Amino acid sequence: MKVLKITPVFLLLAILLTSCSSVRVASDYDREVNFNQYQSYAFFKPGIDKAEISDLDKKRILRAIEAEMQRKGFTKSDDPDLLVSIFTKTNENINIYQNNMMGWGYGWGWHPWYWGSGYNTVNRTSEGTLYIDLIDAEGKELVWQGMGTAALASDVNKKQKRINEIVQEILEKYPPEID
Repeated sequence: MKVLKITPVFLLLAILLTSCSSVRVASDYDREVNFNQYQSYAFFKPGIDKAEISDLDKKRILRAIEAEMQRKGFTKSDDPDLLVSIFTKTNENINIYQNNMMGWGYGWGWHPWYWGSGYNTVNRTSEGTLYIDLIDAEGKELVWQGMGTAALASDVNKKQKRINEIVQEILEKYPPEID
């Protein structure tokens, strides 16, 4: 029987790979609302216009929401049951890793003894939070809110795929499972 030895480097690599692809999701809702009554939606332009992201990223998010809402059986309408709005936040995480390798040791070349030192590695990642608000169109009240936080893709070719993944993870929480 072969035993797999897990080294600290292997463990760190595994954590980094899984953390890059994961989306942390939460949702909240009004417990008094019957979510079965909602069958159509429209985007709430005043709310979407306030989102502080590029127009291209807004389009990407709205396309992803539209695809997920249609997948859930909703139809887009001029007279909707629900209004969909978004809000975004972005944070830049800076991680500094200290690689201290100081000490005396035996070396090669002119000096058989050496004094070694460490180095620092700086890693910057952007993390975004997307809020999707579902508003009762008749009463103009928030009935459901989903939130997803994830590392953002900086490559233009990967942005839509990443946004689709984030939106899908958020909207998996809708409709809420009422106890």
